[in-house]
Parts: sequence; C-alpha cells; structure tokens
Amino acid sequence: MNGTVLILGRSGRFGRAAAAAFEEAGWQVRGFARGQDDLNSAARGADVIVMGWNPPYPQWAAQLPGLHARVRRVALANDATVILPGNVYVFGPDQGMPWDETTPHRATNPLGRLRIGMEAAYRAEGVRTIVLRAGDFLDTDASGNWFDRVLVRELPRGVLRYPGNPGIPHAWAWLPDMARAAVALAEQRDGLQRFEDVPFPGLTLTGNEMATELARLRGHAVRVKPLAWWQLWLARPFMPMAGPLLEMRYLWDTPHRLSGAKFKALLPDFRLTATRDALRGATAHLPAPGAAARKGRDASA
Repeated sequence: MNGTVLILGRSGRFGRAAAAAFEEAGWQVRGFARGQDDLNSAARGADVIVMGWNPPYPQWAAQLPGLHARVRRVALANDATVILPGNVYVFGPDQGMPWDETTPHRATNPLGRLRIGMEAAYRAEGVRTIVLRAGDFLDTDASGNWFDRVLVRELPRGVLRYPGNPGIPHAWAWLPDMARAAVALAEQRDGLQRFEDVPFPGLTLTGNEMATELARLRGHAVRVKPLAWWQLWLARPFMPMAGPLLEMRYLWDTPHRLSGAKFKALLPDFRLTATRDALRGATAHLPAPGAAARKGRDASA
C-alpha cells in the first residue's frame, strides 16, 4: 500500500534519503519550500508527512515547538500519519542497554527535554505518528554530521577522531536503510497503533570496532585518537554550536544500543546493510587510500 507523501525538509539528511526511498517504492512525493509554499495546501490529501525539518541546535528552543505544532495541526486536519526521525536524546546517561520503546525518557538537559516534550505532544494530541528512533547518522554524502565532520575527517591520514570512550558501544543508522524502513512502516500504517515508537536497530559499534572495520575497508592502519573537547569549551563565547555539542557529550561516554525486537516483529523481512558496506558508502567522499600521501609527495617535488 502506498499513496502520497509530503516531505518536509527534503534537502536535509533524512528528508533527502526519505524522498529517494519513497520515490523508489512508487509513492507520489511532494516537496515543500519553507517561506514559499503554504503548508495547509501542501498537506491536503497527503497520506504521510515526513517531518524532516530540523533547525540548528541553537535555534531549537525558539523554533522546534512551533514547527511541530504546525505539522500536528495539518496532520490532524488530513488524518495523515507523521513519520518523525527520532533520536536517542530523550534518554539519560544512566539507563542500561538496550534502549527500546519502553525505556523511560529521562533526559534532563535542554535539548533532550525539548525532544521529550515534542514527542509527547504528538501522542497527547492524537496525531497518527511513527517515531523511527535511531542513533547517529551515517550518510551517503558529507552532510556535516558527527561521522564525516569529526570522526573520519582525518581518516586519509590514518586517524579516527573519536569523541568519547572508544571501548563502549554506540548506535548508528545508515540513512538509506532508515529511509527504507520509514517506507515499509508507512505502507503498513493502518495496522499500527495511533502512536508508535519504533527503535531502529541499525549498527552498533565501539570506536575500536569502527577503526578496525575502516582499516580493513581502506587497507591501511587506523588509529583512534580522542577529540579535544577543551577546544569547544574555549569556543563557547563566540561559537553558538559549541554549547549544544557539549551538552550532548554524555552520549559518547554512555554505552547504548537500540533494541531490534519491535522492529523485527513489525518488519520481519527487512535486511540491514552490512556494516562494511555502510561504512564504505559513508566514506566514499574521502580520498582513496594513499591519495593523501601521493598529494604530499607531489607538492614537495
């Protein structure tokens, strides 16, 4: 079963991947240009709304509640199902693994509380909602996420710059897989509860395991080096993003993985991309192994 899907934030990470997955599955896909299009008109007749709008962290408090309130209103008016790309910000630092749909939302930091309140509003207002909850993104392009902006920026020189304890598990989501899952859940929306919280199992890797996989993939040694968080502390007065990034640091030192039990029960035939293939796709934008060294030799010649 398919229909019409409205993608909000089509140029963003999840929105772009979702648009491609829905189009491939034969859905009629509508985009939306903020500041130009009318949301009421765009949502008219939509079966599913993918809520991919995500302002920068420093603007969450000012923008997030209003953006989601608008989406809830049009979703209720059209009895459309909203797909929310959920994250793990709702969980606190002292909650044991695995995290699933029954894990209490105990985050106390500002960004976490905003996410908790936003999700609760969808449930309280009776909006047909699928929260597809995932860990950090692995994208097909260099899109400014943690992985490409921090972890693998120095990978051509053999360094994985890791923000936390490299010996504990961390949840990741290969975006094409997550987008396919969104389509699969949308296609069985009529059989779901009105509000569904679905953890997306994705990939779970320690920093050391990721380094090992990347070394095998690229054919050269990869050393794990810590991120210099003190630089962000110093940058806080003049870098608006520094505060929110420091606020979420605990997730890099909190072992976590997302349970796949509910996901498997709902989508028993879904096949996740192998870890090495996902990492290959997520590092495709980087110079090939040896290219950095060759560039250095050429420059000194």
